[in-house]
Amino acid sequence: METRVEMFIHPLSNPGAAGICPEMLEVAEEVNRAGDYSLAAEIYTSQLADLQHPDRGLCLRKADCLTQAGRISEALDSYCTAASLGKLHPEELPLLVDTIARTLREKELGFPGPGGESTSSSEEEGVESDGECGDDEALDLFSCRLCKCLLHEPTTVECGHTFCKICLEDEAITECVQCKEQFNEKKDGLPNDRRLDVVLSGLLGKLFATESKARKFWIEGQVLWGEKNHSEALEKYNAAVDLAPSIGRLLCQRAELHVEMRNFSLAVQDARSLCRIKPHWTKAHSLKATALSEAGRNDEALQEYLMCVALKPNWTKVKLQAQKVLSEVFSSVFENGNMPTPLHPLQGGVASRLIKPPASLMSLRPQAKKPGSSSQDSEFSVSKGSPVDDSSSRLSPPEGSTKSLAEVLAALPAPPGGVKRKHSGEGPSAGTHHPTKLLRPNEAGSSQTVSVCGGRTFPAELLDSGDMECPLCMRLFYEPVATPCGHTFCLKCLERCLDHKSNCPLCKENLSEYLATRGYNKTLLMEEVLQRYLGDELADRKTIHEEERKELSNLNQEVPVFVCTMAFPTIPCPLHVFEPRYRLMIRRSMETGTKQFGMCIADELKGFADYGCMLEVRDVKFFPDGRSVVDTIGVSRFKVLSHGQRDGYHTAKIEYLEDKKVEGEELVEILKMHDAVYEQANNWFTSLKDNMKSQILSHFGHLPSNDPDPLASPSGPAWSWWLLAVLPLENRAQLTILAMTSLKDRLIAIRRVLIFVTRRRPR
Repeated sequence: METRVEMFIHPLSNPGAAGICPEMLEVAEEVNRAGDYSLAAEIYTSQLADLQHPDRGLCLRKADCLTQAGRISEALDSYCTAASLGKLHPEELPLLVDTIARTLREKELGFPGPGGESTSSSEEEGVESDGECGDDEALDLFSCRLCKCLLHEPTTVECGHTFCKICLEDEAITECVQCKEQFNEKKDGLPNDRRLDVVLSGLLGKLFATESKARKFWIEGQVLWGEKNHSEALEKYNAAVDLAPSIGRLLCQRAELHVEMRNFSLAVQDARSLCRIKPHWTKAHSLKATALSEAGRNDEALQEYLMCVALKPNWTKVKLQAQKVLSEVFSSVFENGNMPTPLHPLQGGVASRLIKPPASLMSLRPQAKKPGSSSQDSEFSVSKGSPVDDSSSRLSPPEGSTKSLAEVLAALPAPPGGVKRKHSGEGPSAGTHHPTKLLRPNEAGSSQTVSVCGGRTFPAELLDSGDMECPLCMRLFYEPVATPCGHTFCLKCLERCLDHKSNCPLCKENLSEYLATRGYNKTLLMEEVLQRYLGDELADRKTIHEEERKELSNLNQEVPVFVCTMAFPTIPCPLHVFEPRYRLMIRRSMETGTKQFGMCIADELKGFADYGCMLEVRDVKFFPDGRSVVDTIGVSRFKVLSHGQRDGYHTAKIEYLEDKKVEGEELVEILKMHDAVYEQANNWFTSLKDNMKSQILSHFGHLPSNDPDPLASPSGPAWSWWLLAVLPLENRAQLTILAMTSLKDRLIAIRRVLIFVTRRRPR
């Protein structure tokens, strides 16, 4: 759906003049609103014919109608008549600017009109921007998402995304632009005192040596510019452009610096090169227009402003500037040319007018396609005989010569290369590389290159898996994470090091805060590089990791064993974990998904006892220094078949213990004994002093209820283990009862203990 400029009714200079018919003017307005612009123009023409002197407002109304009807050359004639009666103001020219720009856009550039697929969402909503839309600069894997350029001094923030260090130092940047995670605080200008990512910095310098060097000069130039040291800043920009002459944003900034230094001719040269590199970048044409305008070359500036509006129809700021320059060009026709007094509208034809538009405005009229003409020949044919930017004579007219308005409009440039976007594979611009797809001189003869999505390339042999090795395990990075000090390690390797000491393994910087937040997010850029360019090596590394994980999750062959205290089935067992080996053990049990490990008491000869209880982790709470409190509960009993070790902690090959099944008279006997011992246990607990009962209740909870089917569980009734945990027995005695697989024997042992403790209790 086509966007139309809201109709503006120009006020009449002399509403009461003889010959003006208000009723006819109302009809003309209605016809105009209905879309019959030619009829409205005829009504205004008849009204002007009845006047002794032309009315400026009527001339403008007629010109607007002719413009909307597509009769541009006639419209220009009326606009000039109005200009001869009084200076044209920018706000009186939106229709003319819009129509010329729309014609350029649709018929010369080959773009659909506003509302077509090439119009961005921001344009559709009328949102102003600086012309730096997403299509202007293609971003690749190594581009900073803040400045859109190659990463310089890459710094990885806590969420895992990477940006230029200087970009993060901007106080306005308070969150990650990719995942929107807020930065907690900034120290020395960087989030959480983050520093240069050493591995990524070295990788970028190796893969893109020339561009990285240019980026360094570029950044230095930006800093000097910010300090108002223009001359030295320009030297840095010149050095950067010498190294990377095809980076659009670099040329753009140097052109802006030239404008600020009032070097307008140099600014125009840079802008010209920029338009050649990026023919459809609105910012390039806007910059060129600004430089030309500042240099007083309004006729050429107008061409660029109109091109900007053609490329980005809803860029309001530039559209207003185009209207302003166009009004000045109209004024210059009457100020600089010793023009005669304009004739009465009916005296003489169009050819007798001041600027004689028909001959020079043929380019604005629809033309029939000539025999043999290519599909590239637009109906809006404009000056394709000479290259747009290569002709210095077009940009620098001979001194003393003046261009008529018609000549200015007739000289509107075709896009560099002279082809429409849909014919990008034809004509002289075919084969032109994307401006960011640069090969350094020493890369030109390379037999094989790797293309980074978005344009950059590098020789395949430059990327070596040795550049991506963890300094701890000496293997390819797996789940790489970057520390605040800028060093990169495998996640598991770093965690193991921090179990022992809260310092960086390489530079020894204190990482206590990093450890406290446990912000171990993977470096996403590093992960992507590994997946894209070292896929086979990463697959092998992943296979090794999965095999190790599978081995760790086998709770029969190699069970991790925590050597500490007695644990019993169904009974909670809170643990304070502070030793590095047990930090690793607990973490592995969580990562493998088993959430289980064995608990045994110590043995002087074997290291740990031959029997124990499996514990299941219910919750883990970490302290800032890496210590943790682990909430576990007993699950099942086991017997140790063999003792072992892994990475500092004990392991065991085990078999699980279950109570023997009984039937008949033996079952009846056990049920009677079970009820009797339970009653005896309940009486003992009830008889305890209040302070003793409170301690037991706070640690172990209430005595579980009597189990109607004590043999249903492989470990027997829960109350028996609760009682065994609270009775005042030595660990060895408890271990003997834990190892029993006969419920009858276990009940007999518990009864003996109850009798013993009851007799010893003071009366």
